[in-house]
Amino acid sequence: MQLGRVVGRATATVKHPTFQGERLLIVQLESPDGKPDGEPVLAFDRLGAGRGDLVMLTADGQLLQEMLGPTTPGRWSVLGLPDTRWEPIRRSGVSDPDPRDRG
Repeated sequence: MQLGRVVGRATATVKHPTFQGERLLIVQLESPDGKPDGEPVLAFDRLGAGRGDLVMLTADGQLLQEMLGPTTPGRWSVLGLPDTRWEPIRRSGVSDPDPRDRG
């Protein structure tokens, strides 16, 4: 799974038959710190994500085959719409106590 940001929608007058009626989004994958990671991807969306939304994606081909049929050439699909991006707490100059120092 990977997080990404919706940057647009894709439409096509000619497409693979398994894509008929499906909503396609253009999603910019993001690294854990929220920076762009590679080229945007085309993802199937049945959750209603919109431009600017943070989405959780999967490239699991089995999921898309279950959704669209065994002949689909699709790769990415939207799994969820996270409310926020989780970021670990960063401490400056403070180290965790050594567990061996328990008296």
